[in-house]
Amino acid sequence: MKYVGLIVLVVLGLRGPVAAQTPPSHPAPPTENVTVTGIKDIDAAVSKFVGDLTAPTRVAGKLARWERGVCPITVGLRPVMAKFVTGRVKEIAAQVGAPVNREDNCKPNIEIVFTTAPQTLLDNISVMHPYMLGYHDSSAQAAELAAVTHPIQAWYTTATDDLRGNPQIDSGRSGGMTMQMAKPGTGIAGSFGASSTPYYEMNLSNATARNITGGRLGDGLSSEFNHVVVVGEPAKLLDYEMGTVADYIAMLALSQPTSLDSCQELPTILNLLAKDCAMPPKAITLGDIAYLRAIYKTTATATFQVQRREMIYQMDRSLGAQRRCCSGSKTRHKHSGNR
Repeated sequence: MKYVGLIVLVVLGLRGPVAAQTPPSHPAPPTENVTVTGIKDIDAAVSKFVGDLTAPTRVAGKLARWERGVCPITVGLRPVMAKFVTGRVKEIAAQVGAPVNREDNCKPNIEIVFTTAPQTLLDNISVMHPYMLGYHDSSAQAAELAAVTHPIQAWYTTATDDLRGNPQIDSGRSGGMTMQMAKPGTGIAGSFGASSTPYYEMNLSNATARNITGGRLGDGLSSEFNHVVVVGEPAKLLDYEMGTVADYIAMLALSQPTSLDSCQELPTILNLLAKDCAMPPKAITLGDIAYLRAIYKTTATATFQVQRREMIYQMDRSLGAQRRCCSGSKTRHKHSGNR
């Protein structure tokens, strides 16, 4: 029996009619040469892109990415549409070097939900599964995180891996730990007296234990995605084809953009729902693919500053190669999308 995700159980009572659409066809890879030829200063655009969209996790202070195979599931759409969205996320994940779980009965770690009542869904999640909202250490932060502010929005649960590969969910509330210290004078009369219990126990309610190194360029810790929830509101997406929506969702599911409102000079599918963006792409772009590939090529244990520099280098290298390859062509190939 196929695994049913936690959010799927919550959303079953919130499902409503979605816009009727024809079954999407298999989308082609992005081929718009304008991605690398229509910008005066690509290096500056890439630096701004990485700077605007990436941020360190709260606990390890690193770039989060998938370390376990992604296993998406889509609900709230007709089966053919749901299958298409799920398949598109897997396809892009494989294309950019993210791990993909190919098992049919894998446990979903990316739950894509289309619902006519997104805020009700998030209110339920905040009560039933608050850790899925992401890192927070107060009820006020939880309420802020649970607010639905975009037609498509994502919530991320991250974890921190130490040197031994032991992941711990990033949370404002730790399970704590207990330390034992030998009692001075144990078994010998003295200022502490004789004692049958040779240790003091210290209960540290907010402490965590991790194995790290002392290196300046990396401490042995890394950040990873543990679970991602992506929620879409069909009534606000009627103007977009399903292929476009699926590509947008894939970007959210495979990375953690810090803003969905900044209009980037480097063409990106993330401009789709940002305000005041003229002619946003209708499919994932070469810049988006370069960005995602850079995420999954960075040194997981490096400092965040080093990771950002690595990403900029990888993107410059990738887009520079594309520019050299295609600089002589003035043809713009239109992405056929889903359709």
